[in-house]
Amino acid sequence: MTNNLMRTLAIFYCQNVPECEEEERQSLEKRYGRSIRLFPMPCSGRIDIVHLLKALEEFADAVYIITCPEGSCRYLEGNKRVAKRVERARSIIECIGLEKERIKIITPLIENNRISLESYSEDIMKEAMAIPPSPVHKTT
Repeated sequence: MTNNLMRTLAIFYCQNVPECEEEERQSLEKRYGRSIRLFPMPCSGRIDIVHLLKALEEFADAVYIITCPEGSCRYLEGNKRVAKRVERARSIIECIGLEKERIKIITPLIENNRISLESYSEDIMKEAMAIPPSPVHKTT
């Protein structure tokens, strides 16, 4: 992918997602440079609507949240809480004229689904190419 085609993405992810180690995060940030910003969270339920909107306002073309598998949240309902917040944030950005697809949640189906952070990031980058660059960041 060439740089002019890249999107800048914010990816918040639960640190309890299998195969999401710190070394992998650092490797991805080195590989994608400024096109990707990864934010490990102790629980996806700690992510607030403000975090999502602020990322879109300041630098991101799209925001993705990777939760732990449903039913395996060590804080019981963190991934359910963030799902409600994502829906609210999507309705807010849609009201101001942005595509709701700029915010997406990814929940692995089962705990044994060992997909690496790198695989998630590659899939997210490909998917984000369908979203136009953010009009919020247009330079004049």
